[in-house]
Amino acid sequence: MSTRRNAKIAQAIRQVVSTVILFELRDPRIQHVTVLGTEVAEDLRSAKVFVSVMGTDTAQRLALQGLNAARGFIQSRIADELKLRQTPILEFALDQGIKRSIEVSKTLREAMSQSALPADSLNDADAELEDDLSGSDEDETP
Repeated sequence: MSTRRNAKIAQAIRQVVSTVILFELRDPRIQHVTVLGTEVAEDLRSAKVFVSVMGTDTAQRLALQGLNAARGFIQSRIADELKLRQTPILEFALDQGIKRSIEVSKTLREAMSQSALPADSLNDADAELEDDLSGSDEDETP
């Protein structure tokens, strides 16, 4: 079985799952959930859905419980939308990537605010760097 087909099926499953979570589930435990991606087994019998839940650890745990409770409903929606021989059994996994990137960004902002450089010189340096990266030579006219 081709990996290209698996990638297309994984993308279609991700779209269906995110649409169902956003518009059809009414479970109060499932809030602030973002579907980041899916991995489909080679035999298409199972799929791992990676989700990000913003909030406390308790909110994350409750959201995963709610998603696991709604797994059958979500699988039935996948069966309705995608015409596959077998509907994959879903497994939900928490992805901490976005939460970690927000924490790193906050730490970097705090470090930048405590640095010796004034904020104006940082903004000027950022603007110069953006000009260099974009290759903009507006000041140089022949």
